Amino acid sequence: MAGLVGEFEVKLDAKGRFLFPSGLRKQISPASIRDFMLNKGFEDCLTLYPLPEWEKVSAKLSKMNLFVPKNRMFYRLFHQGAKLVSLDNAGRVDVTFGGGGHSREIFKHLNEKGRLIVFDQDPDAAANAWSAPNFTFIPANFEFLHNHLRLNGIKQVDGILADLGVSSHQFDEESRGFSIRTDAPLDMRMNQNGAVSAATIVNEFEEQELSDLLRKYGELPNARRIAGDILRARSSRKIKTTGQLMEALAGCAPKFKDHKFFAQVFQAIRIEVNREMEALEKFLEQTSEVIRPGGRLVVMSYHSLEDRLVKNYMKRGSLDGEISKDFFGNVLKPFTEINRHPIVPSEQELEENTRSRSAKLRIAERNG
Repeated sequence: MAGLVGEFEVKLDAKGRFLFPSGLRKQISPASIRDFMLNKGFEDCLTLYPLPEWEKVSAKLSKMNLFVPKNRMFYRLFHQGAKLVSLDNAGRVDVTFGGGGHSREIFKHLNEKGRLIVFDQDPDAAANAWSAPNFTFIPANFEFLHNHLRLNGIKQVDGILADLGVSSHQFDEESRGFSIRTDAPLDMRMNQNGAVSAATIVNEFEEQELSDLLRKYGELPNARRIAGDILRARSSRKIKTTGQLMEALAGCAPKFKDHKFFAQVFQAIRIEVNREMEALEKFLEQTSEVIRPGGRLVVMSYHSLEDRLVKNYMKRGSLDGEISKDFFGNVLKPFTEINRHPIVPSEQELEENTRSRSAKLRIAERNG
């Protein structure tokens, strides 16, 4: 069959689905095809391929010389974020973009006395908020949890869900500079009003400072060499974009493992820009005060540094993993783990959402 042709504007319904355009449905041959690959296109568009057509195009692309940087970049762009979707009986496609997804599901299950308070420091997140008497959006980092709850007349809550790291919107918004897929400004600020950007760190930090953060937050063994290459590159011109940074570090990237390498570099810089570990520590230390006995703390983390802090706090009651005991030898800790081992994505979820591959979910209950 030939590829589908045409440009159509679609709207999402309340469940995040859109109606398959009739102009495209008429082109499907045979009509029994119901599986498609959905991916991010150029600008604010989505691209939709019938599965057989996607497989043909993907097979052709795999024959390109991937040792050529521009070919490798195009191959990544084409496949990154692609998702298999199927038409339901009403001809709708379920697309989960994120941006308030967890909150909306929680809100649906509140009783008449329930209230939902959400935090997000990214101004873009405000667009996903909605208006309701028992819903409050707080445009702030969760490290200020206690203060903002008090300002809203709340002393304790029944539960907290923290979804750490970068949102899908932030990764997909090319101008934010979080992704290694495109050449974008070196920004990486979750809060666009923040004074320090990735460009600040890359161009102004001393070599030792760069080496330390790359080793600590990126867990990169060759951190000193990477820092040295950054200094040599910026001595001739200011490093302004993600592409220029990757170009400067091309000599440090391991063969066939360059994707992981650059992801680690970006992670380290992003954590430093947003003070992510410091904010997480402050947040965790406040949870024992704001969650009432019997309440739940649920945290989704996406890399080992985050998960280690969460694990230590839930399991041992301290951020560094040190155990304190009372006179009788009982461990002093504010929470008891519900799941001794983290919950990880199933194979089905990994197929549906590749970005969930590193996610770990931990749950703990506040002790009385």
